[in-house]
Amino acid sequence: MLGWALTFLVIALIAAALGFGGIAGTAVGIAKIIFFVAIVLFVLSLIFGGFRRRSI
Repeated sequence: MLGWALTFLVIALIAAALGFGGIAGTAVGIAKIIFFVAIVLFVLSLIFGGFRRRSI
């Protein structure tokens, strides 16, 4: 998922450099959403992975 966020960030940087402000803003928004979803999923996997290991 972080790969997708990085891809949208690169798209936003290229679009901003070429002067496409609307596309750049949209790509940055998508990149932010994907990044925060990836962070939340990572934290949840750490929490539930820790619970699973303790019960063994």
